[in-house]
Amino acid sequence: MSLRERKKAQTRLLIADIAMGLFAERGFDGVTVAEVARAADVSVNTVFNYFPTKEDLFFDREAEVEDSLAAVVRARRPGESVIGALRRWVVEGFDTDLWATGLWPEAADFFRLVDDSPSLRARTRELGERTENALARTLATETGAGPDDPMPSLVAGLVAGSRHAVLAEARRRLLAGEPFDVVKTWARDAYQRAFDLLENGVPRNYGVTEVR
Repeated sequence: MSLRERKKAQTRLLIADIAMGLFAERGFDGVTVAEVARAADVSVNTVFNYFPTKEDLFFDREAEVEDSLAAVVRARRPGESVIGALRRWVVEGFDTDLWATGLWPEAADFFRLVDDSPSLRARTRELGERTENALARTLATETGAGPDDPMPSLVAGLVAGSRHAVLAEARRRLLAGEPFDVVKTWARDAYQRAFDLLENGVPRNYGVTEVR
């Protein structure tokens, strides 16, 4: 990376960090882009050069999130299945409080900011869809699936749905005041069960009631 590129990256990070500090203090909707620019000692145009929208300031690592699951698949070990690689990434990420798993020590503050802003809630849903689509495209490429093969989209949908279910409940628990470590332990176990289902399928007798 050249000196110019390093300086641009530093400026981008500075603006994003200052913006997040203001958002945490006053809420996303309570801060303007002009206020972020003043606090970062740059022009409003400079902010928009790095972040086309105000939501981009909040989700400054959006590209990394969008590619997160797909990147795990591309980097899987020789002989390792897609689900095996994703399971390992989640478990190891939980052990190290990796933010990209969607659950980290400061997650509750992040969730509150999102919940308080309609535009951030909408952007979160959009990001989830893009992450799922990126995973589906990567699965199609990695497995050589044809254009009419539904398997990449089906697997991506199952993975994304499982992730959403676990994180939605973890989010609810955190915002209800449960300790982070307790929620993380629950989520880790829930993910393990989710990956068991993805690898082995839902038991045939799940939900079957006894004949009376």
